[in-house]
Amino acid sequence: MAKKSVEARQRKREVMCAKYAERRAALKAAGNYAALDLLPKNASPVRLRNRCQLTGRPRGYMRHFAMSRNMFRDMALQGKIPGVTKASW
Repeated sequence: MAKKSVEARQRKREVMCAKYAERRAALKAAGNYAALDLLPKNASPVRLRNRCQLTGRPRGYMRHFAMSRNMFRDMALQGKIPGVTKASW
């Protein structure tokens, strides 16, 4: 489990990124990089980090399932993810 402060910081960045998305796109299209520098740093989508929706773990993230490899394995073994089975040969 990630610290609550780290998760809160991530949510704050997501909200700010969504808020400034149109403005950033317009400034980039116009080529006005001086005005782009004046926007908040957390408005940049580069500062976002993919995190597990269940635990907040930043590493081993599986984009298709939006969770970390640890939680994916646990849920797959419990049969909670449809269409995923453990391989055996």
